[in-house]
Amino acid sequence: MCTRPKSLSSIDDQNIGQRRRAMTTLSIAMGLVVLDSVIAGVAVPSIAADLDISPTQSVWIISTYLIATAAALLPFSSLGDIKGHRFVYLLGLAIFTAASFACALSTSLPMLLIARMVQGIGAAGVASVNMALVRYIYPPSQLGRGMGLIGLVVATAAAAGPSAGTALLEIAPWPYIFLLSAPFGCLAFLLAVTSLPATPGSGRDFDLISTVLNMLGFSLILIGAEGLGHGRSGSFVFLTSGLLFMTVLVRRQKSREAPMLPVDLLRTPTIAASAATSICAYICQTLAFLALVFYFQVVGGQSLIDVGLLMTPWPAALMVAAPIAGRLADRYSAGTLCGIGLGALTIGMALVAQIPADATFSEAVWPFLLCGAGFGLFQSANNRAFMSAAPRARSGACAGLMTTSRLTGQTIGGLILGLVFAITDTEQSFIGRSVDIALINSACFAAIATGVSVFRVRADRRRSRASIVRNST
Repeated sequence: MCTRPKSLSSIDDQNIGQRRRAMTTLSIAMGLVVLDSVIAGVAVPSIAADLDISPTQSVWIISTYLIATAAALLPFSSLGDIKGHRFVYLLGLAIFTAASFACALSTSLPMLLIARMVQGIGAAGVASVNMALVRYIYPPSQLGRGMGLIGLVVATAAAAGPSAGTALLEIAPWPYIFLLSAPFGCLAFLLAVTSLPATPGSGRDFDLISTVLNMLGFSLILIGAEGLGHGRSGSFVFLTSGLLFMTVLVRRQKSREAPMLPVDLLRTPTIAASAATSICAYICQTLAFLALVFYFQVVGGQSLIDVGLLMTPWPAALMVAAPIAGRLADRYSAGTLCGIGLGALTIGMALVAQIPADATFSEAVWPFLLCGAGFGLFQSANNRAFMSAAPRARSGACAGLMTTSRLTGQTIGGLILGLVFAITDTEQSFIGRSVDIALINSACFAAIATGVSVFRVRADRRRSRASIVRNST
């Protein structure tokens, strides 16, 4: 008789093998989700040429995936709290794997866009409960280690994506970009069935109306925001309609005990501060990454390979810092670690702004190393604080909120760059000025995030003193 895996929330040394298998499946699946989004971006020109579509149409190959992921995150995280996180993880992984096959078999743009939308929904199922499962795999005293490991996987996949995609396209047609995800998805699914903890569910009814409002709101806001960045007509209507749906959703959620849009969790100071810090930090990183690619290529005249080499120290330092920061987060205050990391990111951004467009690797390496190490220190500590501040019964909602904060920051970062280019000019003579403005904004958001972290340190000290007084009386 087949039995479900026992909860690993209080793991002992004898179950370390099962913990490793569980983390392996989470790492494979999360790596696939990140890698797929990055590699697909590299493959867009090849797909556009093969399907005979315009560059404007080809943008939707990426946008459809991201919009579907963002729109489905909170519904899936809510379903995880209701049915169990393992159930949602397996469902999302199965959808993602099947959709990867469908992407590889697509022969037209409509077919590919539908497959990409379904793939994005599957990715949301994986990402929405990934961190919640880490909370059940590691004991509270080692939660930072798990967060650091996932941070390492995400950074590695993001760093390796462009190179892996380019190498694969040199020897195989674009469908293999998606086809190769399928066997790894099947492997992760088999490992998940035998190793993931069977987390409990609340058994509440699933809120279908809120799901519809959430998906419409997020989809329309993201479509409108992206359209504004590219100067598309009608984008303001999409954006306004999305905000209207989200307003209705927020009002509906306020009266619910366990809302899909976790307004209850945002009343917790640690979670609210973690979400705000995450949004600002990801605005900084995304804005800087996108602006610097234009800067080095258009102004500096460097090749895409050279640009990738110049910027490699950032993700490389993040890969090293993330697991170390995870262990430190189990011992030290998240506010302190985030403050140090984001302070380093702010200083690093100020130094990056001084790098010339035709910079050599030796000129760019140290600023980028400082940025990556600072971001890695922040990321693991912030994620640990995020998850540990929520009740266990709301782990899925908290994980969904954490991922939504990241996507929100990335979306705003891209939108700001689009607006900067629209306000200035996209001619080569003005690109340098646009990038300067973008990098100044990037450094400002890093500084804001640092300020929030400093506030968190002071708030943690006040709560600690209050706790001592209560205990002494």
